Amino acid sequence: MNRYGSYLLLTLSMALVGSYVALSKPLLVVFPVLVLALLRFGIAAVVMLPWTPRARDETPLTHSEHLQLFLMSFFGNFLFSLAMLNGIARTTATSAGVILATLPAVVALLSWLLLRERLSSRALLAVLLAVVGIGVLQLVRATPGDGAASTSLLGNALMLGAVACEATYVIFARRLAGKRSPLRVSALINLWGLALVAPWGLWQMSRMPAEAFAAIGAGTWGLLIFYSLAASLVAVWLWMAGTKHVRANEAGVFTVALPISATLVGVLALGEQFTWLHLLALALATAGVLLIATAPAAPPP
Repeated sequence: MNRYGSYLLLTLSMALVGSYVALSKPLLVVFPVLVLALLRFGIAAVVMLPWTPRARDETPLTHSEHLQLFLMSFFGNFLFSLAMLNGIARTTATSAGVILATLPAVVALLSWLLLRERLSSRALLAVLLAVVGIGVLQLVRATPGDGAASTSLLGNALMLGAVACEATYVIFARRLAGKRSPLRVSALINLWGLALVAPWGLWQMSRMPAEAFAAIGAGTWGLLIFYSLAASLVAVWLWMAGTKHVRANEAGVFTVALPISATLVGVLALGEQFTWLHLLALALATAGVLLIATAPAAPPP
């Protein structure tokens, strides 16, 4: 695959993430948060069964790797899903996409706090832009047609919590990079996510009337399957395949497709209002991404 093919895969991956985050909003009208998380992990677990067992030539997982997989799932699947789904139920898809675009800045900040990595001037400016961008979102007020009663401070705070969970996942993922098959790692952390959410999801499902499931249309089930596979399988595969021929900092540029995709879905599919404040926040988030993604590669230790 040439470089431009890799660029296409990276763009599709981030666009898919933005779209499934935005499209989880209508699913929350039908399914309670814990039930939706349970169904997402359950559907993905069935589809990813072929990648779950250890390959014949693969060494067994170590105790350290088992712990890393659990922590990756706890932060990147379980807590991320709860924060993201509860957050997007209380804010707009457009705002959610902008907040998710702060991920590179939050990864840099947590790497400084947890791993003692140097926080460059570019990363520091990106963090500042992310903070200002999120502050701008608090000035947005919903208008008729937004699809939400208000742009909620609580919803945006939960989305920022989801970003922090995903950034923690990224830091743990660095330690497994190159050691295990990406699809098997995805399958195993998805199973951990299913195990963590199952008791709560089954409890919440038991409180739903039986006729509630009977009333769900084929379109909603189709959207649920899309959400499950996009979140757990397709977006991961596209990103892993794309990064094989692209440097890490170069690949980071394509995360700008996430907020753009979420914004387009929010405005075109969900009928949300797009204001100049949204545009300003999106521009600030994009500038932060580009600052970190275009930074010169660090010299070898």
